[in-house]
Amino acid sequence: MSSRKLIIATTACSTYLSAVYLSYHYLQKKKSPEDAVDENGKMSYISNPNRAETFQKIACCYDKDISKDEIFLGINLLRRWMLYFHSDGKVLEVASGTSRNINYYPERVEKIVLTDNSQKMLMETLKKIETMPNREKFSVLKADASNLANFSDDYFDTVVDTFGLCSYDDPVAVLNEMKRVCKSKTGKILLLEHGQTNKLDFLSKHLDDNAERHARKWGCVWNRDIPGIIEKAGLDVEYMNTWHFGTTYYIICRK
Repeated sequence: MSSRKLIIATTACSTYLSAVYLSYHYLQKKKSPEDAVDENGKMSYISNPNRAETFQKIACCYDKDISKDEIFLGINLLRRWMLYFHSDGKVLEVASGTSRNINYYPERVEKIVLTDNSQKMLMETLKKIETMPNREKFSVLKADASNLANFSDDYFDTVVDTFGLCSYDDPVAVLNEMKRVCKSKTGKILLLEHGQTNKLDFLSKHLDDNAERHARKWGCVWNRDIPGIIEKAGLDVEYMNTWHFGTTYYIICRK
């Protein structure tokens, strides 16, 4: 099969699977509504989600709960492509969670620093590192991505965030810190994120209607304006593509 036919087939398959998955997800959410406010009607998991507590709670079962969805939607392929083609040198990964990227870094990468603000998420990461043949490349640090004081300016060749912008109280501040520690001329900032779509109105409404419910379960605000956040942070977008009807963003940036 020619490369052109392979690309067309892959895109068609991805579109079909996305449609099936999102339809199922939409129907399931409508069947089982949950209240995302407290007894006084004031609590919002979007604006005050206690995210650190949420991540501590779901750390032990996170991989098991998310793996099937990621395989079905081809998220693992997107992780692999991004890191294989764009990561290099010294790498910082923020909001690394249970380190679902750990197997996708290419051999040419010299060092990978995995950071997260959840101690229990990082404990899952440590278990994975113990089984890695190149485990000497990895180090783990508990850190707030909005204050990376441990690292100097222009230090890393690559800074990575996959599905993390949804979890920060101030994603623009986090991107500014990522920008600060990334090398000015040769460094890259790699982002794989989910957010609001401008392609399908009904899907956009679905994300908005269920944002509280999703944030309550995962600590994740899944309807953020990803391009707008990147623009506010002043990043230079080298490449941007979207998948899953515009809800998944694959972005390569520079300072």
